[in-house]
Amino acid sequence: MSLANGRHMLAIPGPSIMPDRVLRAMHRAAPNIYTGEMVDLTYSLVPDLKRVARTSGEVAMYIGNGHAAWEASLANTHSRGDLALVPASGRFAHGWATTAKGLGLQTELLDFGTTHPIDPDRVEARLRQDKTHLIRSVLAVHTDTSTSVRSDIAALRSAIDAAGHPALLMVDCMASLGCDPFEMDAWGVDVMTAGCQKGLMTPPGMAFVYFNDRAKAARSTADCVTAYWDWMPRVDPPFYYAFWNGTAPTHHIYGLREALTMLLEEEGIEAVWQRHQILAKGLWAACDVWAERGALIPNVPDRTHRSHAVTTLRLPDRKGADLRHHLENHLGVTLGIGLGLTLQDSNSAQDYFRVGHMGHISAHQMLGTLGAIETGLKALHIPIGKDALSAAMDVFLQL
Repeated sequence: MSLANGRHMLAIPGPSIMPDRVLRAMHRAAPNIYTGEMVDLTYSLVPDLKRVARTSGEVAMYIGNGHAAWEASLANTHSRGDLALVPASGRFAHGWATTAKGLGLQTELLDFGTTHPIDPDRVEARLRQDKTHLIRSVLAVHTDTSTSVRSDIAALRSAIDAAGHPALLMVDCMASLGCDPFEMDAWGVDVMTAGCQKGLMTPPGMAFVYFNDRAKAARSTADCVTAYWDWMPRVDPPFYYAFWNGTAPTHHIYGLREALTMLLEEEGIEAVWQRHQILAKGLWAACDVWAERGALIPNVPDRTHRSHAVTTLRLPDRKGADLRHHLENHLGVTLGIGLGLTLQDSNSAQDYFRVGHMGHISAHQMLGTLGAIETGLKALHIPIGKDALSAAMDVFLQL
C-alpha cells in the first residue's frame, strides 16, 4: 500500500506546477494561425514579458527550451572565432559554453566551483588583461539550476564597467525570471535568456531572448545568425507568420497569456518575488534544523548566494537518491535529481537532491513538501534535528 495516490506534488526545479487556470486556457481547439485572436494575443504578450524582466528593450520569442534560447542569443551577437568569457557556478554555464563552441566560437571558462557564486573581482581582473578586447561577451547564469547558486548580476556589470571593457553582458535567467528580482535595464544586462516553464508557470515549449540596443548593434555584424534564429523578424515581423518563422505555438500562447495576467495584474511581480523569498527562507529554516545532527548539508553555505527558486541539498552515501525514491513512491512528492554534481566520484550525484520552490506554489504546499521530506528522513533513519517544521512556520508567521 502507498500513500502516494491522490494529487501529486511536483517539487522539481522546472517544469514547475502549472496553475489549473493556465491548463484550462490551453484546453481548446486549434485556432486560426494567420489572423484574428491569435495575432492579438501574441502582441499582448510582448509588453508583459518586458514588465517581468524590467526592460524597455526587445524580446524575441521562440518555440524551444533554454538551450534554444542559448543558441539564439549567441547566433545574433557573435561571429565564428569570437571569444566568450564564461564564469561558471554550476552545470548550466558549461552548457552555454558547449553551445557556443558548436557555433564555432572560442570560450574561456572561469570556474567558481559548485557552491559559490561568480566573483566579480576575478572577472574584472581577466577583462583588464584583455587589452585588445578579444573577449566579445561574458556569459553568466543568474541562478544555476543544478547547484542553486545565485550570482550578483549588478556587481558583474559593475566589474565589466570598471575594467572599461566593451564585452556584452549576457545572462541566463531560466531559473530566476519570475522568482528572483531581476532588473535588466537597471543592472545593465545586454542580453537575457529565459523560458516559460519555471517562474512563468507555462508548460515547456517557449523560449525568450531579450536584448538592448548594444546587442542589436552586434547583430549587424554577427555571422552566426540563420533565418530561424534571427531575432529581428520576430520583434518587427512584416506579417504574423514571420513572427515565428513558421507556425505559432498556439496553445502555449493561450497559457502564457493567463500566467502573465496572474503574475502581473493579480499578484504583482514585486509580491511574486517576496513570496518566493519567504517560502525559500521557510525551507532553509527547516534545513538548518535537519542539519543539526550533521547528515543533511545545504549545497550553498551562504544564504545570500542561494536561489529563491531552487535549493540543492546533500545526503552522503547516496541517501539523496534514497530519499527521492521514498518520497515519490510512498508519499506522492517528487524532488529533483542531483544534476551536474558528480565531481570526482561517479556516484556522488546520488548524494544530492533538489527542492524546486518556483512558480505556482504556496505556503501550504511548501509545508506539505517539508513534512514529506521529514517523514522520508525518519523512514530512512537519517539523523536530523527536531522541530524543523516549526522553524519554517515561524518564518511564515512573521508576515
